[in-house]
Amino acid sequence: MNLRKSALEENVWTLLVKSNIIFQKDFHLEFRTRYAINAIILFAVISLTAVSFSIGPMQLDPPIQSAMLWIIIFFSAMSGLAHIFVREEEQQTSDTLRLVAPPTAIFLGKWVFNVVLLFSLEIIVIPLYIALLNVDVQGMGAFLTIIILGSVGLASIGTIMAAIVAQASTRGALFAVLSFPLSIPVLRSAIQGTWTAIQGGGLADCLADIQLLFSFTVVILTSSIMLFEFIWRK
Repeated sequence: MNLRKSALEENVWTLLVKSNIIFQKDFHLEFRTRYAINAIILFAVISLTAVSFSIGPMQLDPPIQSAMLWIIIFFSAMSGLAHIFVREEEQQTSDTLRLVAPPTAIFLGKWVFNVVLLFSLEIIVIPLYIALLNVDVQGMGAFLTIIILGSVGLASIGTIMAAIVAQASTRGALFAVLSFPLSIPVLRSAIQGTWTAIQGGGLADCLADIQLLFSFTVVILTSSIMLFEFIWRK
């Protein structure tokens, strides 16, 4: 029993180490090229600025404020999250990657990269969103919790969809089209939870949305890990 437990722990540790190597590789490549981070930040900032100029001094209602935030986050994510697998195909490194790391490690490493990428976007965009749209977030704890869970959910969907469309000729269009239906539960709960938080709701008031976001993300992530080997070896 102890030998089996030790072997399992060793396998888990090896998987985590290889996942970290994949993440570090993608992080350093992105740090040099800045393709994905520039794409999503520029898209988000331009969209937010255009919305701000359009509404002028008018104060939007909380439902519109929350919907506007997640529309900007979603479409900004769609402009950059697919690059994590598309780059492997464009640089013809996918076959080498298949030889040096197991599929689960590859998926986890790239999933962590997309989560970090989306969080980097939100560190810049959310303060701008609050300032430009004059948003008074009264329930900051619930607001940040919804943002984190919603972002992890979108990154999970984006990572598996990126793996699916990476070998298609029309990657950009397919990525957004395929990702949107899966993202509807995340967007719906995130918008509702953000609306509640802006109006002063606490974690208890957003509990249903938090539970749905967490549960949906766990299901998507588990399903993606189980299916990724088939997609990656295709």
